Amino acid sequence: MILGLDHVQLAMPEGGEDAARAFFVGLLGMAEVEKPAALAGRGGLWLRGGDAVLHLGVEAPFAPARKAHPAFVVGALDEVRARLEAAGLAVRPDADLPGIRRVFVEDPFGNRIELLERARD
Repeated sequence: MILGLDHVQLAMPEGGEDAARAFFVGLLGMAEVEKPAALAGRGGLWLRGGDAVLHLGVEAPFAPARKAHPAFVVGALDEVRARLEAAGLAVRPDADLPGIRRVFVEDPFGNRIELLERARD
């Protein structure tokens, strides 16, 4: 029986750690989590933002996830969108769902990322 979700993993190309940090830490405000020593030599990056945990693992050959994606809940979608657009990233709105506003952006490697904000009561 599933009790929860521990993390989501996306692939990245070898050597992309600095670009990942700039995007996920610098623009989205996640914090880097130290990888266990047994896994550190594999490259990649572990990140946390609130309850969301994201692992970026090196994959060769690399192909971005264009349809499959994580959806991160943010507290101020308009502010996050403005920060991403100011950094030159294309932010694509999508149909809002009941009680949810959402947009899509690509990480530095072309992986699809959904950002959503729930309506406040």
